Amino acid sequence: MADGKPEILPRKTALTIVAVIAMLAAVPLLPGKKLSGLDPVWIGRLFLGKDFPSKTAPRQQPQNKQAQTAQRTAHDVPRTAAPNLTAPPGSLSTFFEALTRTDRKEPGAVTRILHYGDSPTTADSITADVRSLLQARFGDAGHGFLLIAKPWAWYGHRGIQLSASGWKIEPASMSRAKDGAHGLGGVSFRGNTGAKSNVRLPDSAHTQVVVYYWAQPGGGTFELRSGDQVLRSVSTAADEPGPAFAEIALPAGTSDVDLAVTAGSVRAFGYRFDKPGPGVQYSSLGINGAQVQMLVRYFEVNQWTANLRHEQPDLVILNYGTNESIFPDYVRKQYPTELRTVISRLRTALPNASIMLMSPMDRGVKSSGGEISTPETLPALIEVQRRVAAETGCAFFDTFDAMGGAGTMARWYNEQPRLVSADFMHPLPAGAARVGALFERSLLKAYESYRSTDRLAQDGKPAEARTTR
Repeated sequence: MADGKPEILPRKTALTIVAVIAMLAAVPLLPGKKLSGLDPVWIGRLFLGKDFPSKTAPRQQPQNKQAQTAQRTAHDVPRTAAPNLTAPPGSLSTFFEALTRTDRKEPGAVTRILHYGDSPTTADSITADVRSLLQARFGDAGHGFLLIAKPWAWYGHRGIQLSASGWKIEPASMSRAKDGAHGLGGVSFRGNTGAKSNVRLPDSAHTQVVVYYWAQPGGGTFELRSGDQVLRSVSTAADEPGPAFAEIALPAGTSDVDLAVTAGSVRAFGYRFDKPGPGVQYSSLGINGAQVQMLVRYFEVNQWTANLRHEQPDLVILNYGTNESIFPDYVRKQYPTELRTVISRLRTALPNASIMLMSPMDRGVKSSGGEISTPETLPALIEVQRRVAAETGCAFFDTFDAMGGAGTMARWYNEQPRLVSADFMHPLPAGAARVGALFERSLLKAYESYRSTDRLAQDGKPAEARTTR
């Protein structure tokens, strides 16, 4: 760390940490030794890319059971309990206008949301619950963005089965691509002939898949199939390197999609799975270990801009802060500037999109005496986010306050059943559903307020001046 700024670890440093943590993880096995709070599952996930047995590991539930949990949790959150979303005038207009068209069931009215975040988002935690709740209310316009392969063992999207082999994986937060081209989702995948990816969709109602790839001189060819049917063969060769997109119709009833490199070398980033709408499409774009500085330093601006403009989202959510919250010097000195830089790049790429900062959840650190407390820097970081959001005209959702403020993770860990893992950061399914319900309720309350104001404005106009959207 230089000048208090957190650095993403180089390979040798990471290997050293792995060795140290491996020794620490063995301490509980020694006679008379006890090291509580160091969960082997998160050691494996964060550093080795694999899972180890752990009583505190988040247990995956079947998709329908998870969706039912989200619905039940949302029902338990009062509609009036949503004081944590602040939005300067007009900051959510694009989002709410799109949602209004979707709500009116206008043909093809899709409200598209991009949610950038760190490790919980990587596992589609919280985002899956928000997606489920919004789609239950407004309609399902498809699953949205999905990476080509799993960069980490716990990468997942609710309802999706993803398997792949033969890819060199370059996440922006770790062994990143030297040219900074990490696509929309922050991970670059390079594969030679024989590399493949299989996606099993949660239903057979998707009508289109978009493949995000890198066009380049000498680029190879990939083939997209559904069962025995070849949907398209795509050459990635081009005179100049740059992001490219293949939009491919899916036959009725498609539930499995296969991508295979059939010739040469291909660089790809991910898929987007669409339904015709009307409805909401909610893309979970999580990177393990992600921080705001990752977007500033390791997302090459032009390629990120091209990907964002291809999506044309109505709302972009920036949900970072947990990984920065233990670096007080960085939060005080560099963080506000880097956060403003990311917002500026989004504004340039998407001048009409709504932008929201979503604060991190509470996190716990355990003292030598066994007390679990909130790091002092976390509330300070959230105040920076609140201030920057107001200064830049962005909406702000205070997740930390909505879930109960300082000490929440200590309470969650001691609840029965537990709502957070033994690292006091990553929510278990019931905890994620609670946060997702709080966020969705806040969005709906703000939307309902917008619609009420909009109706009043319309009622005050002459009939010939009233707009229909």
